[in-house]
This record gives sequence, structure tokens and C-alpha cells, in this order.
Amino acid sequence: MLWILGFLLSFCGLFIWLEFGTMFPRSGGEKVYLEAVYKRPKYLATMVFAANAILFGFTANSCIVSHVLTWASIRILVAAGQTSYHWWTERGIALGVIFFVTLLHGLTPKTGVLIMNSLSIFKIVILSFVVVTGWAVLSGKTRVADPHYNFRNAFAGSSTSSNDYAFATFKVLNAYAGWSNVNYVMNNVRNPIRTLKIAGPLGLGICTVLYLLVNVAYFSAATKTDFYSSVTTVALFFENVFGSAAERASSVFIALSALGNVITVTFAASRVNQELAKEGIPLPFGNKFWASNWPTGKSPLPGLIIHLIPSVIVIIAPPLNPEYLSILDFDKYQYPQQIINLFVVMGLYVSRRKKPDAVRPFKVWWPLAVFFLVTVSFLLTVPLLESDYYDGVPTYLPCLVGIGIVFVGVLYWAAWRILLPKVFGYKLLPRKEMLDDGTVVTVFSKTKIQ
Repeated sequence: MLWILGFLLSFCGLFIWLEFGTMFPRSGGEKVYLEAVYKRPKYLATMVFAANAILFGFTANSCIVSHVLTWASIRILVAAGQTSYHWWTERGIALGVIFFVTLLHGLTPKTGVLIMNSLSIFKIVILSFVVVTGWAVLSGKTRVADPHYNFRNAFAGSSTSSNDYAFATFKVLNAYAGWSNVNYVMNNVRNPIRTLKIAGPLGLGICTVLYLLVNVAYFSAATKTDFYSSVTTVALFFENVFGSAAERASSVFIALSALGNVITVTFAASRVNQELAKEGIPLPFGNKFWASNWPTGKSPLPGLIIHLIPSVIVIIAPPLNPEYLSILDFDKYQYPQQIINLFVVMGLYVSRRKKPDAVRPFKVWWPLAVFFLVTVSFLLTVPLLESDYYDGVPTYLPCLVGIGIVFVGVLYWAAWRILLPKVFGYKLLPRKEMLDDGTVVTVFSKTKIQ
């Protein structure tokens, strides 16, 4: 049922993002939409989003990358027959992959997109194979003894904790998370309005069908007890249906799937980082370098470096303890993103009220926006009201981190726009500059107040 809820919520979110995306067809996603709605105080919305995108690059995005890379490293070692390995072996593979992906997108962007698309097709093929295999299992003609076991009293023993359902929904939403990725890279899309209106619903629809059928396949091949004791569901599926040799082979599939996720996340994050730098937010060494397409003129390697730095820190710096593993349980870090989503959907109401006659190539149906708002509010509230512990770490910790990131953005904005100009007696004057690669950036000059 949560997979259906995840689809409905993603479907509603997609349609809200479609309205904004067709109104403002340029890269940046939520950054663009928040700036268009929350214009006062000036740059506050930009800084809140930047804190989420950059600092969240140190937590969520990088945790996604590091967790997925680490997991891919383990599966590579398993596929190679290594049953004993050091933690630094995994970290070494993870570092190699993230540097490879950064250079791939930064120096050979066309090849990066080709590999990204190829791995996406590969994952669809694997999911389709699992679906068809599940049908065979349900027919009773495989080695699975009782394929209908989980479908008798399917909801027996279900949790009664709303906190469990909230975090389970976060995990489901993480699987659907790609529905908004195209909004981050609109500058790289041909005919973006038409493409967004077609590709978004089509892609989400295909994923939903595959996810639901794959879950049926998984539940036909293993019992609930098997799931609790297994590390990965797909490996368990292949082992139960085809044997241990297939389970080892599935490690390759998992590793390639993880690599595809890293390539996709990194591609989108770099474009967001570039758009933030183009907006003129204060960054080390100035924002012109970070906004550029250096060195190829076609891909933002500096934006990729912004994503690389926190990824490397999260991979190599923290010790292996429950707190670190809790951070790497990145599904919970959907929480900060849901805060941004809440501001976006509220911004839709503000936009409709203030500009009722604005050109909107696509308009979301109001009940869908209301459902999205109510559900996001539930997901943001419940983990704070009903807490639990995971390996000694309170489950509300990621929620507090998400709230803290918002306040960091507010404080950074206040220091940049109010405190420092007042203390040192200057005002910030923006101007537009064009870089050698044709990128237009906003640069702020400090003018002394007489």
C-alpha cells in the first residue's frame, strides 16, 4: 500500500513541478520556483535552497553517493568472490567511482550522458526480468515451495506506529525520487516544455508499474522472515529462485544499478550547483569560477567539484559506528527535501493568488496540490511527535538536521545581506557579467556607504 501511496504522492508532486517547470523552463528546479514566489526578503529563498543543496550535499546527496558507492563496492567484492575485506577497501572503491564519475561528466559530457542512459535502460531490463520471473514463480513451476505464502493474511503483524509508516514512506519516496530530476537540468533539454509534459508522467508511470510488479515478484519468492534476515531483496530473490550462483551474479546487477544512481545524482547536482553560483551567492574564491563550464565549455566541472568535495569527506572521514551508519541510512534524509517541497507547494497557492492571469502551459488540479500538501505536512510532523531509536540513535535526529539546515540558510543570508554590510559600512550592488564560455553570472560589488 505504501508503494501506491508513494506513487500518488509523487504523481501529485510531479504535476505541481510540471506547472512551475513549464512556467519557468530553465535549470535549477526548486531554486527557480522559490525565487519566483518568495521575492522578499531578496535572496532569502535562494540562500535557504542553497543551504539545502550544498550542505545537504554534505549530508543527503553525499550520503546517497557514499552509501550507494560503499554498497556497490561490497557487491563488487562479493561478485569477485571476496568474503573478507577491510572497510578501507570499500572506501577505496567508492572514492575511485566518485572521482571517475566527476571526470566523466566534467571532461566527456556526451559519454557521461550515454552511460547514464544505458544504465537506465539496463535497470529497466533487469526489473522487467524480475517481473516476468515473478510470474513464473507464482505459477508454481519453480523451486520456490509456496509462492502464495505472503499473500495469505498479507497484513498480519503490520506495525501500528505512525512513525514507522512515515519513515517507510520516506524510503518509498526515495525510490520514486527521480520524477523531479529533469527540472534541475532543463537547460540541457530540447523543447523543455513539451518534453517535460510528456516524459514526466510517462517515466513515472513506467516506474510505478515496474515497482508494483517487482514487489509482487519479491513477495512470491521469499517469506517475511527471509526479508528480515537478508541484506538485499534482489539478491535474496535470485538466490531463492535460481540458486547461490545467481545470487552472486546479482551482485553485478546491484553494483551497476548503484553506479547508475551515482552518475544520475551527480549530473543533476552539478547543474543545481552551477545555477546557484550563477545567481551570485557568496562562495570561496568567488562565484564566477563555480558558475563556469570550465574546461570544456560544455559541462560544469566546477559544479561537479562542489558535489565531489562533501562526497569525499563523507566517504573517508567519519568512523564506522552506529551514528555514521544512521547518517548513511539516507532514506531518512528525504526530510530536508520535504521541507523544500512544502515551501514549493505553498508557493503554488501564493503564485495562483498573486498572478491569476500568468501564462501557465500546464495547470495542476487543486485537489492534487491539497493532497500533496497534507501528506508532506504529515511526513514532516509525525517523526517529531513519535520518536524511536535505531542502533541507539534517535530517529528524530535527521529531522532536526533538516530543520537546522533551513536555519543555517537564514543565518548565512542574514550575515551576507545585513550583518556584514552594516558592520563594515557597505552595500551590495549586483551586475551581470558574461564569462568566456558564454555563461551569464551575477556578480556583487561592495560599495562604501558615505
